[in-house]
Amino acid sequence: MGFAVSGRAGGTRVGVTVSRAIKSSVERNRARRRLREVARTELLGGDSPVHRVGIRYDVVLIARPAALEISYADLRAEASLAALRLAQLKP
Repeated sequence: MGFAVSGRAGGTRVGVTVSRAIKSSVERNRARRRLREVARTELLGGDSPVHRVGIRYDVVLIARPAALEISYADLRAEASLAALRLAQLKP
């Protein structure tokens, strides 16, 4: 889950926060690292749909317990779909 608004910064920025429903700090940090890596590759990468259309966004991703349960490939697929939806929005 996440939120996005048009940004005024030089490029798209991504912030990650983790739900306290993930009890262990080790698991919260793992979820944070997974989402940061997915954001780096799928939302901020040079071949990202958001990057190609040139729209700048400030994005906040919220890690829920499911972020630890699904496979990394599924997590990347979800982020890729989110990038496509962002690219189709009009600022």
